[in-house]
Amino acid sequence: MFEKLKELICQYVEVDPDSITRDSRFIEDLCFNSYDVMSMLGDAESEFDVTIDEEEIVKCKTVGDLLDYFERQNNG
Repeated sequence: MFEKLKELICQYVEVDPDSITRDSRFIEDLCFNSYDVMSMLGDAESEFDVTIDEEEIVKCKTVGDLLDYFERQNNG
């Protein structure tokens, strides 16, 4: 799942996939803007077959936060 998410991230921002870690912050480290984040999340819903709760997703600041969120959705 991590590798797929890195590929998805690289579709929105120019960053070396090898530099993306679970601790990478979307805005501060990966230079996402709010539009990029929302667009990527829309694609992630399809890619990972999850439904994103807008109130919960705003708590996801790092790649790891988002991965954990997706794993909870898939296991719930």
